[in-house]
Amino acid sequence: MEKKELEELRDRVSCAAVLEHAGFAIDLKESTRKAVKYRRGGEIVIVIHDGKGWFDPLSDAKGDVFNLVEHLEGFTFVEVLDHVASLIGLVPTEPVWMRQARESQPADSIPERWQNRRKPWRGSATWRYLRDERCLPESIIRSVIQHDLLREGPRSSMWAAHKSDDGTVTGWEERGPEWRGFSTGGAKVLLRLGPPNALRLCVTEAAIDAMSLAALEEARPGSLYLSTGGGWSPSTEAAIRHLAMQDGAELVAATDNNEQGDRYAERLEAVATESGCKFARLRPVEDDWNAELKAKVKREKGGREEEEESRLPHARRPPQG
Repeated sequence: MEKKELEELRDRVSCAAVLEHAGFAIDLKESTRKAVKYRRGGEIVIVIHDGKGWFDPLSDAKGDVFNLVEHLEGFTFVEVLDHVASLIGLVPTEPVWMRQARESQPADSIPERWQNRRKPWRGSATWRYLRDERCLPESIIRSVIQHDLLREGPRSSMWAAHKSDDGTVTGWEERGPEWRGFSTGGAKVLLRLGPPNALRLCVTEAAIDAMSLAALEEARPGSLYLSTGGGWSPSTEAAIRHLAMQDGAELVAATDNNEQGDRYAERLEAVATESGCKFARLRPVEDDWNAELKAKVKREKGGREEEEESRLPHARRPPQG
């Protein structure tokens, strides 16, 4: 990742979003406009510089959003970049005084920006990226387009829409060969692929994974494939709770096969318990559902090649006698 891309990533994710995602909460009594105190058990982190900086008052630790993730999670730098990128678009809870100060600022028209982009078409750059690099079958790509969830992004990337309960586009996941992020000014809620009245609610961490699971299950009837975009904002949690409150609902944690995926699954199980709905954990064998889909496609391709090779004349055994 180039320096310009690093700076853009740093600008698009606040330290507050990292802390809230990690389970920290604001200590209002101990916070000021310029220094917001976050607590998680006995841990304390102070966020400064309008969310761009932080320090630990109990040690010498301090820095930017990248240093914060490394401090909390112990990740390598590559893992830090992936984690920060997954939080783009997550809107953290803010103290009352900050919300009031920002209410007067005009918001970007996310729905208008969405409508101004073209839908993918067969053979377009986005279509080829999803089919050739992500191994998604064309039937799933067409279905996602029919649900008005896809737009052509720049440089062969895709935009996958997050929508509120009333169907309003709140933002979009951006994925491509050279970029991973979330719409500037947008908010993560949920990507929703499938019938809106479905009762089997499969929650994944990325739009690509939601599409991949739908492909692997051949769009199982009665299933709604959801993506949080890697975030867990208050609006995302509220949307999941709203869906889980339906009579007969089953919340399926179809999150990644790693520690972060397990943490998401625990949160989803808590929501299911509180909402009184059924719960299940659906775990890929590979790291995530797109890797699972790619492995399946590779196995099938290998099987077809072996079958074709067995039919070739030179592969037949010579007649006996």
